Amino acid sequence: MTSVLYDAPGPRAKRRNVLFSVVFFVLLALLLWWVWQTMDEKGQLEWSLWEPFTTSEAWTTYLLPGLADTLKAAALSMVIALPLGAVLGIARMSDHRWVRIPAGAVVEFFRAIPVLLLMLFANEFYVRSTGIPSDERPLYAVVTGLVLYNASVLAEVVRAGILSLPKGQSEAAMAIGLRKSQTMSSILLPQAVTAMLPAIVSQLVVIVKDTALGGVMLGFTELLNTRSTLAANYANVIPSFIVVAIIFIVLNFILTSFASWLEGRLRRSKRSTGAVLGADKVDDVNAAEVGGTYGTGAGGSI
Repeated sequence: MTSVLYDAPGPRAKRRNVLFSVVFFVLLALLLWWVWQTMDEKGQLEWSLWEPFTTSEAWTTYLLPGLADTLKAAALSMVIALPLGAVLGIARMSDHRWVRIPAGAVVEFFRAIPVLLLMLFANEFYVRSTGIPSDERPLYAVVTGLVLYNASVLAEVVRAGILSLPKGQSEAAMAIGLRKSQTMSSILLPQAVTAMLPAIVSQLVVIVKDTALGGVMLGFTELLNTRSTLAANYANVIPSFIVVAIIFIVLNFILTSFASWLEGRLRRSKRSTGAVLGADKVDDVNAAEVGGTYGTGAGGSI
């Protein structure tokens, strides 16, 4: 059995794939065993290092407040960056040069600067030009840096998603007299959302992880920053890193799972039923339409 994209593997290729899979899992098991042995030799598996995570103090004092700040910064950045990125992406496709060129310059400029530098520049701006309290300034700087960078990236995602649609969609809209703004809002964007969703979710995962940059450089009390305080109090650096990594994995897994569910739901909502009418059903439908359209006026006009 063959596919359009590749030839189905034969018996020899299947045996080779099985062999490679077995070798991979054996090497992975050996690596995990080596890591376990190394941690055991270094005393990182002692119960005293992991016991703090079974009490409420470690969670309510350190991890949960840090997680709340991480989610707060990520949520604010998502809410602002998504519509701003959509506006910039659509502006880059404008027929007017005075709209298209400035939008392209903004996107290329902020997309080329590392997000950490944007956070540092934003923090300096808030220090010198605003009266934002010092305890709130790191949050503003982190959100500003994330919004500027990710809105520029999402603008390219939006533009690519719209350009990936068949050209006939726009031509059909023009044929029925729709303006370009109506075509964009009513036809192109709703169809492009499904195609753009995986890339958008990947960028949202990046936003969640990049909040840790603010904790490292700006003292923002996000999850990774509060972990260092916890590790200093309980002297469990490696276990605290492992627990925080698991929290990030679970958080991003929930986000990607929700996005997969939403994408499937959107695709199913746009899919036709695929029902095929028989000849007798078609005749009944045509008769009903003819009767409903002409039955009332037939007696008076003929």
